[in-house]
Amino acid sequence: MPALEIEIYTTRVCPYCVRAKKLFQKKGVSYKEIDVSDDEQMREFMINRSGGKRTVPQIFINGTHVGGCDDLYDLESDGKLDPMLAGA
Repeated sequence: MPALEIEIYTTRVCPYCVRAKKLFQKKGVSYKEIDVSDDEQMREFMINRSGGKRTVPQIFINGTHVGGCDDLYDLESDGKLDPMLAGA
């Protein structure tokens, strides 16, 4: 089974980014944080990769775009996040 890969695009002053990272920490999974605060190229890459979403965070689990913080918490409340984190 491939290793779990979580990427989260953030900015320094984003309470939703903090909330999303806290959920991953609570789950005990590591993630790669990509700060787009001062990096226009990386921000453009994030926008293109997420299908035009301009807000942060933008979260990818094993290459699948799951959306932002609210989307992540929706997955959690629907019982769908743990299977994604387990690679199911």
